[in-house]
Amino acid sequence: MAENAATKPVVLVAEELAPSALDVLAHDFEVRSVDGADRSQLLPALEDVDAVLVRSATKIDAEALAAAPKLKVVARAGVGLDNVDVPAATARGVMVVNAPTSNIVSAAEQAVTLLLATARHTANANASLKAGEWKRSKFTGVEVADKTVGVVGLGRIGVLFAQRMSAFGTRLIAYDPYVQPARAAQIGVRLVSLEELLAESDFISIHLPKTPETLGLIGEKELQLVKPSVRIVNAARGGLIDEQALATAIAEGRVAGAGIDVFAKEPCTESPLFDHPNVVVTPHLGASTVEAQDKAGLAVAKSVKLALQGEFVPDAVNVQAGGVVAEDVRPGLPLAEKLGRVFTAVAGAVAQSITVEVRGEIVEYDVSVLQLAALKGIFADIVEESVTYVNAPLLAKERGVDVGITTSNESPEYRNLVTVRGVLGDGREVSVSGTLTGPRQVQKLTEIDGFDIDLVPDGHLLFLRYEDRPGIVGKLGVTLGNAGVNIAGMQVARKQSGGEALMVLTVDSDVNPDTLSTLGNEIAASSASVVDLTEV
Repeated sequence: MAENAATKPVVLVAEELAPSALDVLAHDFEVRSVDGADRSQLLPALEDVDAVLVRSATKIDAEALAAAPKLKVVARAGVGLDNVDVPAATARGVMVVNAPTSNIVSAAEQAVTLLLATARHTANANASLKAGEWKRSKFTGVEVADKTVGVVGLGRIGVLFAQRMSAFGTRLIAYDPYVQPARAAQIGVRLVSLEELLAESDFISIHLPKTPETLGLIGEKELQLVKPSVRIVNAARGGLIDEQALATAIAEGRVAGAGIDVFAKEPCTESPLFDHPNVVVTPHLGASTVEAQDKAGLAVAKSVKLALQGEFVPDAVNVQAGGVVAEDVRPGLPLAEKLGRVFTAVAGAVAQSITVEVRGEIVEYDVSVLQLAALKGIFADIVEESVTYVNAPLLAKERGVDVGITTSNESPEYRNLVTVRGVLGDGREVSVSGTLTGPRQVQKLTEIDGFDIDLVPDGHLLFLRYEDRPGIVGKLGVTLGNAGVNIAGMQVARKQSGGEALMVLTVDSDVNPDTLSTLGNEIAASSASVVDLTEV
């Protein structure tokens, strides 16, 4: 058992995850744990791991990546990636994944909680009563109904927040330069400029990512524009509000209150905001619900499993064709990868340029991921390192290979067709085509270098080119039989009698090219190629 465990990919869990997430990984991987916040423990632990799972306390920077030569995946069980050096990971070909939708409901609800708490002085009233005081007039609050709520950032969390605040009978306005007015109107929100939002709102809630453009978005200048009765909530990212400027505005009576869950520097145990009784603060609890932690852990565990099994990962943030893959496109991923492997076997060299051509109904969807799958297959058998959806484009760039993709909704012979076409250094063009047929989406090779074929690309494939004449098939069968290689399927294609022919065989085991040398001059050694598709 120990020997089998040693051969499994190693997954390092650097922070506490939900038990359900660990269960997803336990069967297929060796799971180890470490205190990721302790660098002296983390760096040595990364030496032989294939994947590392973190939350917010563990920093996976260039130093950590350098300490992990086998690392293939960094998974962040949450939405943000502030603690992961994504460019450095991409340069190393390491996939970075997160759980973009795991905590959006919890984060939206936390913003609502803080807004209501600031409106009704809930935290201070609770502390006062528990201290033995009954001071009702001291904690007179304001109603939310009929007030104007400004939403800064109308992304997924911002929309959820707006929908929930709509139920309170509020007027909703929002600032988001990347959202169309019609889209905002669909959810009952009027888009305005940031200046208008600051001036009109009775409550303001921020729902933006932390970027160079959004850092310090609301500072002293912006706080000069608000109503003195405004209450401001930030449950998104620390640093979006200038905390000192906000504390000053509250002290001077220019802002009525605030609800803050995130801070510019965390952990945060001292802040000028803590001095004000009309400020409610929480220690970054936006994602701290049982449901959010379960969702985040499960999401990244599933992503890690997909990545280490060579599958496409929809939540990879540094894959060029990232995002959800349409269900109609997904079956084409293994087909495109196999076409890439066959292309390399037939070409026998690295191409100068490669184009992935996609035809048929499938082009109604985003098919750019098929290019990545094809590149993954093309380089799988010609580089030493593991090829992934992340580093495949990098491998092409390092080798000076021009890569492109073309699409057309016209496909005369097949409902959908994928072709990998490349030009070699000597000017020779190589092409390999395939399709998916029937309700079970069976993979078929349909063409190799202009030869029409119809063969399922499974197991070990043997390709031979020769001059068409009698006896070749028989001699090849005897040769493979003497070598103990069983033929599972075979197809012969030719363009004309006596001309160049192509034979494609599926066999039950690998074929040593030297085995074919006994055929003498009947088939030149350079015309035979073998590709192993058993792991695709």
